Amino acid sequence: MAKLTITWKHSAIGRPDRQGLTIRALGLRKLHQTVTHEDTPQIRGMIRAVEHLVEWSVEE
Repeated sequence: MAKLTITWKHSAIGRPDRQGLTIRALGLRKLHQTVTHEDTPQIRGMIRAVEHLVEWSVEE
């Protein structure tokens, strides 16, 4: 299964609380931190919700 690499690029300060909680749920704790997750519909949906705050790529 493919892996997704997600990097937190923009602060969630001043954003709706739900977006900050989504960032935390993805496992991101600090700005510019990178995490890797399995490519699942749930993770894709979380990325879509905070797409403007993160950068992501697919690794085969």
